Amino acid sequence: MTNEELIKNAFDNKDWNEIQTSDSWSIFKIIAEFVEGFSKLSKIGPCVSIFGSARTKPDNKYFKLAEDIAYKLTQHGYGVITGGGPGIMEAGNMGAKKGNGKSVGLNIDLPFEQSGNIFIDPDKLISFEHFFVRKVMFVKYAQGFIVLPGGFGTFDELFEAITLIQTEKIGSFPIVLVGRSYWKGLFDWIKEVVLVEEKNIDEEDLDLIHMVDTADEAVDKINEFYSKYLLSPNF
Repeated sequence: MTNEELIKNAFDNKDWNEIQTSDSWSIFKIIAEFVEGFSKLSKIGPCVSIFGSARTKPDNKYFKLAEDIAYKLTQHGYGVITGGGPGIMEAGNMGAKKGNGKSVGLNIDLPFEQSGNIFIDPDKLISFEHFFVRKVMFVKYAQGFIVLPGGFGTFDELFEAITLIQTEKIGSFPIVLVGRSYWKGLFDWIKEVVLVEEKNIDEEDLDLIHMVDTADEAVDKINEFYSKYLLSPNF
């Protein structure tokens, strides 16, 4: 009996077109994305997720910086996970490929962008329909986050990771923001308003974040975390 026949039977042989447009059918598609992601990513070994804008051009300083960071990570035994698209993501995969490291791309199907960049290992490109499934994969299979300048999507991924660590839903791992001039204003506001004035976070919550300007500093923060706490990457 095929998978399709099993699913039809599970729905008591209701009209197939009705099944495929139902909320219940969506559950099967979501489960399929999780299964594919878990199956492929459980084999990749220690990796660091690199985030940043899809709009960053190759002549932008942060593009080159992301490439350098990814290359240096591979020289310390890490693979690189990106969102699989252009901009900072492409730079990260390019650097990983240059360093002969594992280059993973978690692509998202969007109406206006994006396709997987050419620097992703063919067996490590996964395309997702649901953002929330994709974000689970970023967190579950990364030993750290390195975040370069980006927009709403980058902020979403950054603050979700901070929230999960703060609430102890996942174990702590290093979160490194690259580009002090880009991030400083945001985190100055968090310190002055969110922490001091409104008291909506604890002071130690800010210890989760490290700001750097160079590729060496970014990689050092990842290495320092695991050496300081006598931990090993979780693979």
